[in-house]
Amino acid sequence: MTANMQEWANQLCENRQFGSKMTDSKYFTTTKKGEIFELKAELNSDKKEKKKEAVKKVIASMTVGKDVSALFPDVVNCMQTDNLELKKLVYLYLMNYAKSQPDMAIMAVNTFVKDCEDPNPLIRALAVRTMGCIRVDKITEYLCEPLRKCLKDEDPYVRKTAAVCVAKLHDINAQLVEDQGFLDTLKDLISDSNPMVVANAVAALSEIAESHPNSNLLDLNPQTINKLLTALNECTEWGQIFILDCLANYTPRDDRESQSICERVTPRLSHANSAVVLSAVKVLMKFMEMLPKDLDYYGTLLKKLAPPLVTLLSAEPELQYVALRNINLIVQRRPEILKHEMKVFFVKYNDPIYVKLEKLDIMIRLASQANIAQVLAELKEYATEVDVDFVRKAVRAIGRCAIKVEQSAERCVSTLLDLIQTKVNYVVQEAIVVIKDIFRKYPNKYESVIATLCENLDSLDEPEARAAMIWIVGEYAERIDNADELLESFLEGFHDESTQVQLQLLTAIVKLFLKKPTETQELVQQVLSLATQDSDNPDLRDRGYIYWRLLSTDPVAAKEVVLAEKPLISEETDLIEPTLLEELICHIGTLASVYHKPPSAFVEGSRGVLHKRLPGSAGSGESVESPESGSTAVASGVPPAVIPSQDLLGDLLNLDLTPTTTTGPPAPSSAVQMGAMDLLGGGLDSLLGGDLGGSPAMTAGFGAPPAAVPPSFTAPVSGGLDDLFDLGGGVGMPMGAYVPPKMLWLPAMKAKGLEISGTFGRRAGVVQMEMTVTNKAMSVMTDFAIQFNRNSFGLAPAGPLQVLTPVSPNQSIEAVLPLSTVGPVMKMEPLNNLQVAVKNNIDVFYFSCQYPISMLFVEDGKMERQVFLATWKDIPNENESKFQLNDCHLNSDAASSKLQGSNIFTIAKRTVEGQDMLYQSMKLTNGIWVLAELRAMAGNPNYTVSLRCRAPEVSQCVFQSYEAVLKN
Repeated sequence: MTANMQEWANQLCENRQFGSKMTDSKYFTTTKKGEIFELKAELNSDKKEKKKEAVKKVIASMTVGKDVSALFPDVVNCMQTDNLELKKLVYLYLMNYAKSQPDMAIMAVNTFVKDCEDPNPLIRALAVRTMGCIRVDKITEYLCEPLRKCLKDEDPYVRKTAAVCVAKLHDINAQLVEDQGFLDTLKDLISDSNPMVVANAVAALSEIAESHPNSNLLDLNPQTINKLLTALNECTEWGQIFILDCLANYTPRDDRESQSICERVTPRLSHANSAVVLSAVKVLMKFMEMLPKDLDYYGTLLKKLAPPLVTLLSAEPELQYVALRNINLIVQRRPEILKHEMKVFFVKYNDPIYVKLEKLDIMIRLASQANIAQVLAELKEYATEVDVDFVRKAVRAIGRCAIKVEQSAERCVSTLLDLIQTKVNYVVQEAIVVIKDIFRKYPNKYESVIATLCENLDSLDEPEARAAMIWIVGEYAERIDNADELLESFLEGFHDESTQVQLQLLTAIVKLFLKKPTETQELVQQVLSLATQDSDNPDLRDRGYIYWRLLSTDPVAAKEVVLAEKPLISEETDLIEPTLLEELICHIGTLASVYHKPPSAFVEGSRGVLHKRLPGSAGSGESVESPESGSTAVASGVPPAVIPSQDLLGDLLNLDLTPTTTTGPPAPSSAVQMGAMDLLGGGLDSLLGGDLGGSPAMTAGFGAPPAAVPPSFTAPVSGGLDDLFDLGGGVGMPMGAYVPPKMLWLPAMKAKGLEISGTFGRRAGVVQMEMTVTNKAMSVMTDFAIQFNRNSFGLAPAGPLQVLTPVSPNQSIEAVLPLSTVGPVMKMEPLNNLQVAVKNNIDVFYFSCQYPISMLFVEDGKMERQVFLATWKDIPNENESKFQLNDCHLNSDAASSKLQGSNIFTIAKRTVEGQDMLYQSMKLTNGIWVLAELRAMAGNPNYTVSLRCRAPEVSQCVFQSYEAVLKN
C-alpha cells in the first residue's frame, strides 16, 4: 500500500505540469451525501473535461481513504482516451482496486495490450508498469506478451520500466517468469547500451536472487563486471547504488583485478548522495581485503576513504547518525582509516543525544597514545554537561580510555577523582563503577584512592554502583580497617537490595571472612542464612549453599576458589564478534549496518539457503565391503563381539528405562531426578534441603556428598593419560567439536521484550546450551530460570540458568547452561526438537528449538575394527539409509579429521579405483551406536554417506550432523 500511496503522490505532482490553472486542493474538500451517484453520472458524461474532473474527484476520495470501488466499471470505461493525464489517473485507480475487483479488472486488459503498442513511449511504459503493479493472477498471463515486447522496445525508458516489471511479476508468479524466459532476457539487458536499463536489470536480478539464494542468477564474471563499471559513470544516483551493491557481491580473481575495480569505483566517493558514498565504501572495504598491505595503492586508498566519511558528518542529524553507525563498523575493522580525524567526532553543543552517544563511542575506539591527552580533556568537559545520559557515558568513556591506553591510566584515575569531588550523585556513581574496572585491569596500582571512594558510600543508590563499591570493599578488605562495618551497613537492608547487589554482598562477606576469620564469623553466618533460608532467588540460594558447603568442608579449598587470582579484563569488551563484523561490513549502507545485526535477525520471512537432500534408499547392499579389505579376518573360532541388538531407541521412546547391556556403568538412580527436577520452582534448595524422591540421606547437611552427577560430567571410565593420547586404542585427542552459529529462538516481540538466541555445543564432554539473553523491554529483568519438556534423548538442565545480574534495558548477557542426558524421555517430532520454558520476573515464556544430534556423540564411540565389521553385518539391510552430501570441498583425510572433532571416529580407510572409503562409528549418550561408510572420489565434491543403525529413526538427524560439520 505504501508504494501505491507514493505513486499516487508522484502522479498527482506530475499532473500539475499538464497546465491545470486551478489548484487540485478543491478535490479534497468535504463532500456531501449522494456524491457517488453524481460521480457516476459525470464519469459517463460525453464532455472530456467533465470526465477528467470526475476522475480527479474519485482519486482524491480514494487518497483520503473513502471506498469508491463501486465506480470501478465507470472509471475503467474512461481508459479509452488519448489524454495522458486522464490515463494516468485511471491507471492509478486500477492499481488500487484491481485486487478487490479481479473479474472487473480483466475488462482493462485489452486497453493495456493496446497501450503497450502505442507510438508514445511514455504510454507504453505506463501500461507495462501498471500491469506489473496489478497483483491479480488472472491478469498475469495476459501480461507476458506485452512485457516481452517492451523488454526489447527501441526506447530505453520502456526497457528500463519493463526490467523492473519482471521482478514484480516474479514475485506474483515465479514459475511463469522462468517458463517464459524473462530471466534470460533480463541477463541480456545487462549488456544494454543505456546505463539506466543496465541498472534496472541489475536491480531486478538482485531482487529475484535474494528470494532464491541458490539460483545463481547474477553470474558475475570479469566481462559482466566491466559492463557494470562502464554503466556506473552514466547512471542516475539510484542506478549507481544498484550497480555498486551488485559489485559488492563479486569476488575478484586476484589482487590486480581487485585494484582495478577499486580504481574505477573510487570516484563515487565524491558523489553528493550519501547512499552512493556508503555503497562505494562497502565495495572498497570488501576489495581491500585482497590487496597486499605493503602495496602503495593500499595506503592511497586508506587516505581516500577518510574525507568522504568525514563529509557525511556535516549532513543533518539523522544522516549523521546513520553515517556514525557505519563508521563505527569501519573503525572496528580498519581504525587506521580515521586515526587522524579524531576532532571530527568531538561533540557539538547542539548535537542530538543519539549523535552525541555515537560520537563518544567512536572517540574511544580511535583513542591512542598519540591523541589521549586531547580526548581526556574533551571527556572531562562532557562530564560537566547537563544531559544525564551523556554525562554517564562520558564518565564511562574515561574509564575505557584508562583500560585501553595504559600510559593514560594515571591521568584517567586523577580525572575520575576530580569528578568524584564534584559530589554530583550520578557522576560519583558512574566513576565508582569504572574505577572498579581499572582495579581489575591494573591490580595493586591505584588502591590508594579507596579511602576517597569509601567517603561516598552513603550517596550510592544505584544497584550497579553499590555492587561495584561492595566488590572493592570485599576485594581489598585487608586494606580497609572498617571493612566489616561497611559491609554490615549494606546487610541491614539485604532483602530490599537488587539481586546484583545481594550476590556481590554475599561474595564480598565470604572474601572478608577468609581474610579476617576471627572478626567476621557472625557476619558470614548472618549473610549465608539470609541468602539460603530467607531468599526466594534461586541464583542467590545456590551461591549461598556452595559457599556454605565450601567453608564447612574445606576452608583451604574455599580460599583457593574465592580468593583466586582474577584474569585481567580485556581492552575492548564491546567489540562486535569478528564473523558478525565481517558480515555487517558487507551490509554497509543498509539497515543492518544501523542496527548492527545481520538481516536474518530482523527481516521476517527471510529465506536461508535451502539444502536439498535425497531420501535414503533402504536395503542397498552395495556398501558392505570389509573395512579391512579382506586382510585380517576374524580370529579363528572366536566370533567377534557384536554391539547388543536390542532396540535401544525403541526402549527409550516407549519410556522403558530399564538398564541395557552397555559398556559404561549404569547412571546413578538420583541422576534421573536431578535432570527432571523442577528448576522453575525449588532449584538447589530442594536438592540440598531434603530427599529427592527416594535418593538416600540428602539431609546430612553440608558434609554430605553431593547429589549424583550426570554421566556427562564424570571422567571417562577408562580414564588416565592412555586414553588422552589414544595409547590403548581408545578415544583420540578431539580437534574441537563443531558448534553451530547462534539462532534466534525467542523473538522479543513474542516475549514482552525478552530475546533469546543460542546454540548447542559439546565442550570437554559436557553438553551445553549457549545463549545470549537480551532485554529489549523498558524495565530490568531478573530471576531467570529454565525448564525443558520431556524429549527424545532425555535432555535436562544440569543446574539453574546462571544469569547472575539483573539484565538492564538494551543489555545482553551470555549464559551457558550445562545439560544432563538422564532426564525424562518422550519421542518428539522431529526427533531433535526441544521445547523450553524460560521464567523471569515478568512472565513465563515458551519456545522450541532443534539441537544438532552431534552434541550427543560421546567420546568413547570408537569401535574395534572386528566388532565394527561383525556389527555392520549383523544390522539388517533394511536399516541402512543412504544420503548424498553435495558441495563438500575436503579430501577424505581432512573430512576424517574434522569429523573426529565431533566424536565421529574413523575405524578404517580403503581406496578402491581412486575412491576413498571411510568406515566410521559414533555412539549416542543413550547407548545407540551408528555405523557409517563415507565414499569420496578425488576431485568430486559430492560424497555418499551410508548409515546403519538398529534405530533407523536417528539416521536423518545423524546425516544432518555430517552435513553441518563438513560444510562449516
